[in-house]
Amino acid sequence: MTIKRYNSGIQRARGLLEVAAALYDSSLSSESWKAAEGVLQTDSPLGNALKLSLTAKSNDRKGVSLSFATGGFREIRAVAEGKVSLAWVNPSVLLTMAYRGKGPFRKRLPLRTIAVFPSYDVMGFAVHESTRITSFSQIKKERFPLKLSTRSVNKTALREISTMFTVAEVLRAAGFTLADIRRWGGEIHLATRPSHPARRAGIESGTVNAIFDEGIKSWARTALENGFRFLPVEGSILKHMAAMGYRPSLMSKSRFQGLAADVRTIDFSGWPMIVRTDMPDDVAYALCEAIEKRKDAMPTDNYKPLDIAQLCANDEESPYDVPLHPGAARFYRDRGYLK
Repeated sequence: MTIKRYNSGIQRARGLLEVAAALYDSSLSSESWKAAEGVLQTDSPLGNALKLSLTAKSNDRKGVSLSFATGGFREIRAVAEGKVSLAWVNPSVLLTMAYRGKGPFRKRLPLRTIAVFPSYDVMGFAVHESTRITSFSQIKKERFPLKLSTRSVNKTALREISTMFTVAEVLRAAGFTLADIRRWGGEIHLATRPSHPARRAGIESGTVNAIFDEGIKSWARTALENGFRFLPVEGSILKHMAAMGYRPSLMSKSRFQGLAADVRTIDFSGWPMIVRTDMPDDVAYALCEAIEKRKDAMPTDNYKPLDIAQLCANDEESPYDVPLHPGAARFYRDRGYLK
């Protein structure tokens, strides 16, 4: 019987990776039903900003060094600049804007898609029916002092946080800003995440009468049950957002119980893994192999076991408008996932 083992250095490196992942299932973590509606959510003080490097020894002639990060605009730029090998970001439209040189990106960046993990989401712009607001133009015309629940509104957030960049752009296309809401006598109630318990409490108590955010699955039902309705993103606003790369989408009454009719909005779906265009094909191929080998351990946002075919399907949950890296495309074709 042949005994197989990793070399000693790999054993230690791989072991630490296993320990790091397992910490999220340790006694440090906690579970709560309050964080998301109908879902038992795990939270941890460990945080979720990851920077990981695997560095080949200098005497390894064929050594492969890789670095990984999670994040958004900043991490996308880091991949393009060669500072990070792979970034896992949210949502897909961030990659689209970077690839096209739109939105916060002044030029086209040399990026490709490795995989897009399923995560259905849309932007939601909800107002309480007591406001009698039915459109963005009405907010501007009436200079309505909304009591708005949203995320951080500092200058850095409006540039670097995908949610707040999107909110700010929608409002800019509508002809006003978050600062205008305050000037009109309104209030900004900050939530660190869409599902924050303080938001739900504000909705139920009437402390807030508007919510502009993504993470729609975690707060839309509570809003609808408490007399909120969703403003459509359409006309010149939709045209402005589509020009940057945002896909039109719908909040459908079949998916969101309590909606009187489908509501036009913009898509915020997909968790893409991205790399530089010049990543060697064999490395990109191996990254896809690694995902496949660990698919049973990979977390998903749609509460289903990971389907590798969906990572390249370009469907509602996993949209992408940036080409697959050739190495990734070859992997999906070889395995029969990509027709």
